[in-house]
Amino acid sequence: MRVMHAVANWWDSVELWVTQLSFPFQVLLAIIVLLPLCGGIAVLADRAWDLWDAGIARLRASRHD
Repeated sequence: MRVMHAVANWWDSVELWVTQLSFPFQVLLAIIVLLPLCGGIAVLADRAWDLWDAGIARLRASRHD
C-alpha cells in the first residue's frame, strides 16, 4: 500500500508541475512525450499485426496441404 501511496504522491506532484506551466510549454511537453509514445505503440501494433498475419497464413497453408 505504501508503494501506491508513493506513486500517487509522485503523480500529484507531476500533475501540479505541469498545470503550473504556461500553455505553450504544456503543449511542447505533450508533443515531446506523446509523439514518441504513440510512435512506439504504432510500431508495436504493426509488428503484432504482421505476426498475426503470418500465423494466419501458416494455418491456411497447413490446411491446404
